[in-house]
Amino acid sequence: MKKHLLLVALAFTSLQFYAQDKKTAEECFKKADYKCAEEQYSKLAEKEQIQKFQAEYYDNLGTAQRRLGKTALAFKSYESALKANPLSVSVYANLASLHSQKGNKAKALEYIARGLQVDAENPDLYLTRSKIYDSQGKKDLALKDLNQILSFAPDNIYAKTGLATLKKNNGDLEGALKDYNQLISEKPESLLYNGRADVYLKMKKYKEALVDINKAISIDPKFSQSYVTKALILFDTAKTKEACTTLDKAVSVGYEKAVLADYYAKCTAK
Repeated sequence: MKKHLLLVALAFTSLQFYAQDKKTAEECFKKADYKCAEEQYSKLAEKEQIQKFQAEYYDNLGTAQRRLGKTALAFKSYESALKANPLSVSVYANLASLHSQKGNKAKALEYIARGLQVDAENPDLYLTRSKIYDSQGKKDLALKDLNQILSFAPDNIYAKTGLATLKKNNGDLEGALKDYNQLISEKPESLLYNGRADVYLKMKKYKEALVDINKAISIDPKFSQSYVTKALILFDTAKTKEACTTLDKAVSVGYEKAVLADYYAKCTAK
């Protein structure tokens, strides 16, 4: 009886340590301390015995490594997550996104197709595929994927923003601006102010662009894309030093530095 109670006590203590380690990892992520998150999730993944949880830890580990610019390690972690749990849609979405970012659109589309077999109503997979189709000039397919999201998630703000972005990318700046004005009137969020700021940037309306991007940052100071957009506005208005500092801020809150290589080149150019 005493031995049984001892085993129960040890198991309970072990669970407490797991819970604390997981909490520490999550806090590291929230603080954008991705080095800390990498260390914590690596430990959790190695000692976890339940495959579902192990996949979750490897998935988060891959994302932390991705933010640190460790692409090769991120791929390995995501693959380990998929091996632990082949039904993890989040992993398919992350692998698709990372392959797309690295230029392998065919592989990205392959992971999206596999992910949709697991969950046919996953917005992230459709969003990523829509962006890929848009980059390939397949506007009809890109539009179809965004409308597919709205068919099962009519309030999905990313799909609605995607529709406005399609118009912007096709040169219909006035149409995109009209869409953003409507969306912001319904739900003034950081993502939307960032999107409208980018439209204003394309229109060379720098004053309006700065107002919107500063609003986006004030609403959500951790939304890294806003700092990138602000940096582009600053570059366009010949404020290179301030733009480079803003790029650093984007990286500090989670934007992948490797993706910004072309912009950082402007910071080092003599």
